[in-house]
Amino acid sequence: GVGYSWIDGLKSHAEQHVTNKMMLNAERIFPHNTPVTKEAYYYRMIFERFFPQNSAKLTVPGGASVACSTAKAIEWEGFWSNNLDPSGRGALGVHNAAYKKKSGSISPAKLAPSIADNVPRMMDITGPEIVIRS
Repeated sequence: GVGYSWIDGLKSHAEQHVTNKMMLNAERIFPHNTPVTKEAYYYRMIFERFFPQNSAKLTVPGGASVACSTAKAIEWEGFWSNNLDPSGRGALGVHNAAYKKKSGSISPAKLAPSIADNVPRMMDITGPEIVIRS
């Protein structure tokens, strides 16, 4: 389908630039509508770099999403909750290359400490420079 490689590329890029350690601290870094995937975390870093005001982050809805819908839409169509994906590829039966497996979020209980320290920090793709200062 159109855009599949773009979606996969964004997910891969986020996977390379958001570490497991960053995900473990996501709730402290982003207490409002905490991102639960590396892709969401990456988008949130970009958003808050350009819109650092608290009032800006309060305009963005959080929660589960399929095809950019809100959590309320997922309540209307319960089968969507089995395969959440903001890009829409999680909408089974709609796309030729829909994701078949539910994407999980990373939590401290699922993450082994040995993994967190061995995440690659560099890749060949150039992207916007984002620095988060604490």
